[in-house]
Amino acid sequence: MSVDCTDYRDIFLNDRPMMDARAPVEFRKGAFPGVVNLPLMNDLERQRVGTCYKQHGQQAAIELGHQLVSGEVKAQRIQAWADFARAHPDGLLYCFRGGLRSQITQQWLRDEAGIDYPRVGGGYKAMRSFLLDTLDQAVAQCDFVLLGGMTGTGKTDVLAQLDNAVDLEGHANHRGSSFGKRATGQPSNIDFENRLAVDLLKKRARGVGQFVLEDESRAVGSCALPLPLYQSMQTLPMVWLEDSLQGRVERILRDYVVDLCAEFIDVHGDEGFALFSERLLESLNNVQKRLGGERHRRMLILMEDALAEQGRSGSVDLHRGWIEGLLREYYDPMYAFQREKKGTRIEFAGERGAVLEYLRERVSQRS
Repeated sequence: MSVDCTDYRDIFLNDRPMMDARAPVEFRKGAFPGVVNLPLMNDLERQRVGTCYKQHGQQAAIELGHQLVSGEVKAQRIQAWADFARAHPDGLLYCFRGGLRSQITQQWLRDEAGIDYPRVGGGYKAMRSFLLDTLDQAVAQCDFVLLGGMTGTGKTDVLAQLDNAVDLEGHANHRGSSFGKRATGQPSNIDFENRLAVDLLKKRARGVGQFVLEDESRAVGSCALPLPLYQSMQTLPMVWLEDSLQGRVERILRDYVVDLCAEFIDVHGDEGFALFSERLLESLNNVQKRLGGERHRRMLILMEDALAEQGRSGSVDLHRGWIEGLLREYYDPMYAFQREKKGTRIEFAGERGAVLEYLRERVSQRS
């Protein structure tokens, strides 16, 4: 008989395949990277069994569960578990606390399919606690530096070239600004924290002790940074990335117009351009109060004209108008104020090549 696995570090470092026997509603609230949800009970069944447990106790709830998951339903679920187990012989299964649901799943797999498949001891709850501890330890034990800069300087591009970078926006699937929503949705906050923790765990296991993070607000779209990390970021040293206005306009045009439009079309097909247009206009309307009525109206006309031309001819040239206007009149004054406020923490400033060289040297000096 398989022994429960409680080596959570090994599980995440080696991307052990896992099937989650919790109900879909629990899985959607938070899970781990790459995990497959193959529930013992669906949401309605879980709800009925939970109500029975409260009213009549555990034994009655177990009996109801066996009634609900029987016959063809039971056979289909066992088949799905068996398919997963055969495809992933090095894998594991778990439920919320490593209790009854994973025990039943394991027993049915063994009795009905002849597969002895190991469980995660302590289940989801124990693994989640391990990852939260991983985050806290990294914040307490590692050296961090922030990468700041005006909107459009290409901070994400710089992070992609560093072995010791942690891409918070990548884990949140959001570009971090009011215009930052992607064509695909964001993970739940728990999923975001789990992805971040696994990333830190793997990099630390490779010997990384100093990390570069983009200077972010607490919220990256709908995802909130873990509070200990965000609090530490308020006093961390900074490196400031610089670029010309023209370079920044071109980069924003690439990221927020060309690439985002292509992403919407890839995800939504024929409706993609219309949905992209809606998203861009919605993003501008989200900052209407901060822009003020007159500026918002000017930018809106420029954006609507640019979208109309893009729809007609495919040309994106007109988008430069509203992009440059937003940078000059809205983002740059705001970031200039932020730079002044954080000035004493900035230990280096320069354009991309110089910043990359500095950050790489910084690692070697402190390793």
